[in-house]
Amino acid sequence: MRWRLWVRDHGLILVCGGLFLLFWIGMAVFGVQVHNSEQAEHGGTGTSLIGYLATGDFAEATFENWESEFLQMGMYVVLTAILFQRGSAESKPLDGPAPQDADPREAPLKPDTPWAVRRGGWVLAVYEHSLSLLLLLLFVLSFVGHALGGAAAYSAEQVEHGEAPVTAWEYLGTSQFWFESLQNWQSEFLAVAAIVLGSVWLRERGSSESKPVAAPHAETGA
Repeated sequence: MRWRLWVRDHGLILVCGGLFLLFWIGMAVFGVQVHNSEQAEHGGTGTSLIGYLATGDFAEATFENWESEFLQMGMYVVLTAILFQRGSAESKPLDGPAPQDADPREAPLKPDTPWAVRRGGWVLAVYEHSLSLLLLLLFVLSFVGHALGGAAAYSAEQVEHGEAPVTAWEYLGTSQFWFESLQNWQSEFLAVAAIVLGSVWLRERGSSESKPVAAPHAETGA
């Protein structure tokens, strides 16, 4: 029965990872149909599902969305470290110290204390901000992937209309690139604002993203 305990202990990442794969595969399946339909309209030939995975269309669609997600999560991690929202479960408490603000250099060292904390120095200085650094790195990589994939897809359309292809750098200067990015960025921060404000007055029993159901609206933090 140990596997059941393991599944229980890691259920959140297992379900999220499974849903990611399900929706990503679905995106590819329907994406290749859209791609082939557009190719047929322009007198081109379609491609297989495997072939579609190597196209600029698929890369652009994938990284464009990943880019916005990692930007949102990275900014959220940083903003919740320095800003507050009275009454929100997503905010640190307004009055009194928060556990997240404790200086790790003053914490007693235990066998299960993270290695970086025990090591100290510059290693700890980096580790203190490692979550935001990871999300920033993933954002930058996705941003580059969006630029490369988008440039390939944009260039294919340019060639179809008898115009010259563009480089990834040139694509960054187009309205198309920034339209693709900003249409996702705005929606991500709208979703964040919705949960930040929604958690002031609304509840979800059992969720770590909600205050206790009976908690006063003005109570800040979970």
